[in-house]
Amino acid sequence: MTKTQHKLTSATDQTPAIAKIVKLELSGPQWVTRFPGSASLKELSAPFRDYASAFVEALRSAGAVVTISATFRPIERAYLMHWAWLIAKAEKDPRKVPAMGGVNIQWDHQSEDGEYLHLPSVDAAKAMTRAYGIDGLGIAPALTSRHTAGRAVDMSIRWNGPLTIQSAEGNTVHILREPRTGMNLELHRVGEAYGVIKYNRGGDDKPHWSDTGA
Repeated sequence: MTKTQHKLTSATDQTPAIAKIVKLELSGPQWVTRFPGSASLKELSAPFRDYASAFVEALRSAGAVVTISATFRPIERAYLMHWAWLIAKAEKDPRKVPAMGGVNIQWDHQSEDGEYLHLPSVDAAKAMTRAYGIDGLGIAPALTSRHTAGRAVDMSIRWNGPLTIQSAEGNTVHILREPRTGMNLELHRVGEAYGVIKYNRGGDDKPHWSDTGA
C-alpha cells in the first residue's frame, strides 16, 4: 500500500496588493503640445486623401490661398479639445468631466486645502482653447469625428476677385459671388463634386470639410 502525498496550498493569495498611483497634471495650455495631430493631407485615410488633395490642388491652381490647420486628430487630442471648449464656452463643470485612459489631466483646480477653485479651472480651459485655435468655434470639437477617422480637413480658403476653378468633371466653373472664402455656397458645390463636403453644408464650423459633411 502506498501513501498518497498531499501538497498543501493556501486557499487565498496572500501577496500584498500594490496600488498604482497615477499623478494628475492640472489643465492648461501646456497640454496642447501633447498627442499632436497633423495638418498634412498625406495623413488622411484613402480614398478621402485623394479627394481632398485634388480639391486643394484645384483651388491653388485657381489662385486661391488655402491654409490647412488640421487633418488627422488622435482621439486623446479630440478629448482635450472637446472638454476644454465645453468648460470655457458652455459652462461645463470641470469636476464632472469624465476621465480618459492615458490622459492624466485634472480639470478642476484646487487650493492647498483641497477647495475647488472655479475661476482658475475655467481660465486654464480658456487658455487651452486659445492655444488649440478653437476659441472662435461655434460648436465643441467632437469626441469622435471624421478627424479621428482621418476623413476630414480644416482649412481656410480665400481669394480676390472672381475665382475660375476646374470642377471634378474637368469643367471650368466661374465663382463671381461673395463671400470669397470657404463659406461660399458655389464653392461648396464644387467641393462636394470632388467628394469634399462642407460641414453641415455651411454650418458653424467654418474651416471644416469632410467626406460626409459631418
